[in-house]
Amino acid sequence: MGTKILISVLSLFFLIFISSASPSHKTRTRRPCKRLVFYFHDVIYNGKNSKNATAAIIGAPAWGNKTILAGKNHFGDLVVFDDPITLDNNLHSTPVGRAQGFYIYDKKDIFTAWLGFSFVFNSTEHKGSINFAGADPLMNKTRDISVVGGTGDFFMARGVATLMTDAFEGEVYFRLRVDIKLYECW
Repeated sequence: MGTKILISVLSLFFLIFISSASPSHKTRTRRPCKRLVFYFHDVIYNGKNSKNATAAIIGAPAWGNKTILAGKNHFGDLVVFDDPITLDNNLHSTPVGRAQGFYIYDKKDIFTAWLGFSFVFNSTEHKGSINFAGADPLMNKTRDISVVGGTGDFFMARGVATLMTDAFEGEVYFRLRVDIKLYECW
């Protein structure tokens, strides 16, 4: 009788251990600790607009040049930028910071780019920077890139930024809506 009780107790403990070690079937929904929405405005230098340009082609494929984006899908172009960030979609609104970084058109057969940039703030509302990196499949209505860190008010921030092309004018101007969801806030 003692052996049966011992086996039953051990079996019970084993079942409890197995059930607590197995993954839960519930999906955990995480909520962002901070959410921000900004717009950044990119005006690419085209040989005529040096006064207003905020971006320049600094690398081009052998068949391209540094004044006009390369042919189909701009493959091989490397663009550096220092764009104004605004709270609304008006290019002439007061900037709250600068989007500084680069993008590389990285696919020959599909219109896509790879981005590496920072939002640099020095306003009464925000100080510091938020750093971003990731692929940008431009033909998708929305696309996500990683928030990989930050400084100041955004020290070691982590999260996701959803990009949406809000407007574009030929190959000279585009505006991105950036919806930032931070999941690690210090």
